[in-house]
Amino acid sequence: MVSTSDFKTGLTIALDGQIYVILEFLHSKTARSGALVTTKLRNLRTGGIIEYTFKSGDKVEKAHIDRVSMQYLYANGDMHVFMNMETYEQIEIPAERIEYELNFLYEGLMVDINLYGEEIIGVNLPEKMVVEIKETVPGVKGDTKTNALKDAWLASGFLVKVPMFVDTGDKIIINTTTGEYVSRA
Repeated sequence: MVSTSDFKTGLTIALDGQIYVILEFLHSKTARSGALVTTKLRNLRTGGIIEYTFKSGDKVEKAHIDRVSMQYLYANGDMHVFMNMETYEQIEIPAERIEYELNFLYEGLMVDINLYGEEIIGVNLPEKMVVEIKETVPGVKGDTKTNALKDAWLASGFLVKVPMFVDTGDKIIINTTTGEYVSRA
C-alpha cells in the first residue's frame, strides 16, 4: 500500500480493478475540507486518461510492473511473437494491443515487455531508433528559410515529417514516443 503523500510521477497503482500510472498530481488544501490530491492517471490496459481525486492520507495498492527484455520475432496472423532470450520462452501479443508500436517493430528488435503478474500490459520501445525512409515527396529547392518539413513514409506505412534534405533510402533517427524526426543517422 502507498499513501497519497508518497505519490510521484510514474508510480503505478491498482484502483477499482484497473492498473494506472500517475501522470500528474497536485496536493491542495481548502479552508472547508481537508487536503485533497488531484491526479491525472493513465489506464495501462486501455490507454485512457482519467482525473481522480483522493483525500489526503488515503492509501492505494501499489501495482508492481515487471519489465522483461524480449526480442521481436515475427507476425503470426494477428498475433506478434516475442521471445525471452534468457529462457527462450515465447509469448504472443495481439496486434490491437500494440498498434502504435507496430510502426517501429522489426525482426530482431529488443524491447521491454511490461507484465503485471502474468498479464501483458504493453511493449516499451527504445526511445530513439534508426529507421529507413521508404518513400518521400521531392523537396522544393531554396525553401530552407522557413525550416520547412515534408512527408516521408517508413516501411510500416507510418508517416513522419522530415526536413527537405532527407530523401528516399536515407536512414534517420526517430523518437518513438512522439513519432517525430530527430536527426540523420
